[in-house]
Amino acid sequence: MYKILVVDDEAQIRTIIKKYAAFEGHNVFEAEDGMRAIELCKTNMYDIIIMDIMMPNLDGFSACREIRKFTDTPILMLSARGEEYDKINGFEVGVDDFVVKPFSPKELMLRINAIMKRANSTKKEPQNEIVTIEGFTADLTARLVYIDGQRVNLSPKEYDLLFYLIKNKNIALTREKLICDVWGYDFYGDDRTLDTHIKLLRKQLGEYAKHIVTVRGVGYRFETV
Repeated sequence: MYKILVVDDEAQIRTIIKKYAAFEGHNVFEAEDGMRAIELCKTNMYDIIIMDIMMPNLDGFSACREIRKFTDTPILMLSARGEEYDKINGFEVGVDDFVVKPFSPKELMLRINAIMKRANSTKKEPQNEIVTIEGFTADLTARLVYIDGQRVNLSPKEYDLLFYLIKNKNIALTREKLICDVWGYDFYGDDRTLDTHIKLLRKQLGEYAKHIVTVRGVGYRFETV
């Protein structure tokens, strides 16, 4: 059973999500805009946040950016357009996944379960490993990344993806496996989410982005040799 915060200015959308989530035994709390969502997140702990992009007072991207300053609670964004710009912007501020409106409540519940399964699995896995390559250091235990002694702040999903690549270093990983193991749900045939995260991750790593190698026709490999 999860504690879910649904943030959407449309009461009907909140009602639909609450109906299906409650049917599966989850506790659902509501906020009508980004400002209210931030207030609630400062005083309450939630397992996952479902947030719309276009809202009055404060949009979903801005709210997510503020929420990420004090919690890593998974955020599933509802997008009315599903454009690549929305996804890139969302991933940069720390969104974990997207569902495009109009959405299937069943798919939404599957995405929620997948995100939570992956989040819980990550918490339970002891990493106990520090990887250093020249000026690049990744502390898998503390979830910290340093480049030339300077700490680099990644989004939660960027940490997950980078550390998964590192744990499987020098192994060519298919897009399907990366999507399934990092995002926690079956591959739907759209690999743009993965490629967008790789692009953002490479940007963050600067000159050390060279260690994330594209394996043509397959996927990606974190190369240490």
